[in-house]
Amino acid sequence: MNDPGHGIAGFRLTEHTWMTELGNWIDAISPDGRRAGALLFDPRIIALPGVRDRVVHAVMTDQRLVLGGLTGLIPVADVVAAGDQVWLLTAQAVSPTLSDLLATAPIGPAGAASVLVETAQTLIGLHAAGVTHGSVHPGTVVITAEGAALLSERGLSDAIRGRVAPRERDAAGWASLARGLAASFGQGGQDGQGRQEAAELFEHAAATAGTLGLAAARDVLAGQATGREELAQAARGRSAFAQARAYAPPPVLPPGDEGDIVTLLHVPGQSSGPVQFGPGISTQEQRPETTAERIWRAGRDQAATEHRPGARLARASRARRRRTITSAALFAVVMAGAVLAWFYVGNTPALAVESIDVVAPKKTQGCDKAVLITGTVVTNGAPGEITYEWRKNLDKEVVKGTLRTKADQTTYEVPLRWTLQGRSNVKATATLRILTPGPVRSDKASFTYKC
Repeated sequence: MNDPGHGIAGFRLTEHTWMTELGNWIDAISPDGRRAGALLFDPRIIALPGVRDRVVHAVMTDQRLVLGGLTGLIPVADVVAAGDQVWLLTAQAVSPTLSDLLATAPIGPAGAASVLVETAQTLIGLHAAGVTHGSVHPGTVVITAEGAALLSERGLSDAIRGRVAPRERDAAGWASLARGLAASFGQGGQDGQGRQEAAELFEHAAATAGTLGLAAARDVLAGQATGREELAQAARGRSAFAQARAYAPPPVLPPGDEGDIVTLLHVPGQSSGPVQFGPGISTQEQRPETTAERIWRAGRDQAATEHRPGARLARASRARRRRTITSAALFAVVMAGAVLAWFYVGNTPALAVESIDVVAPKKTQGCDKAVLITGTVVTNGAPGEITYEWRKNLDKEVVKGTLRTKADQTTYEVPLRWTLQGRSNVKATATLRILTPGPVRSDKASFTYKC
């Protein structure tokens, strides 16, 4: 799995990679042999005005939060620039994600409850510190070898768009996560009734997040969060990077020429601005090093040589540089095809629906009343078109509609006015289904009509 000949700032890159809206994630091994991650930002995104500075600010905010005692985030070791490339290096593996586990097999109620309780607690801590995550979904929930649920990419989605997500977006993302896990339980097996009850509990937690907040929603599931061991076994079965052991430190290799590499994070004891670690430049620490600095310097020390460079070493260095440039160019061509469509639609991602919530009156409705039922749709803030339909349980009428979304607006209301007539005592249920963009989502609410 490892390719010691390829790395960045002492981090060895593996062959396991996957694309996200930010760029290319790669499983990596840190200089001291720990499981880690590396994100090569999409060059066309990171080069947009102000994006790199906002990304660095978000990462430095995370580091201050972690130093202050906040748990539940993937720790970032450094953000480095190598020519036009910008890399984010983590001190913790970023795989497998919850998406990876769900693609393999359903997660049981205890494991799902552990994921939701831990992610809710992390979001509550972020909100108390005055920041938000901005992109909570199964792809940003990482399951560790110990079965813990950590959040990755905190603030990065907002950084590339130049916005600050409200707390309601985090709550809506968490509620969508809860509903998705509830839907994965299914009805089969010997414990079908128990899984159905768990699904209803998770639906209740999702609704609570939207009305009473994440703390109340967390408390709904707190007594069920006993599935860490289940998550640990699922993670270890899905990814080699979730094994209990750490990788061995790499052997000392001949000096590698990665070009001029610059850390974009502030180093204590140095002047403000980037610190140069390229060939021919050195720095001298004036204060104790942080964990990120020790990881960085451990990686650079691997390339130390016991001999003075001569003409032969210079020629080898130039050859390695040419190979590095060639590899980077080929990689850029592959990535360009994947992101071309993204930039053709105005540097914004495709429209996606993150959650929906339907609310009906709680009071019993009297004779010949026109009842207003409200559906709230939360998107990722991209422009586009949403098609939807309302269905009623008391008749076969289907009310279809289309909603045009705007850039940077995330919340929309889709109302349904339902008029009931005649003498009756019934429970009326309205179901809102989002048809496009997929996947199809639905939510429902009920009220009582008595005449």
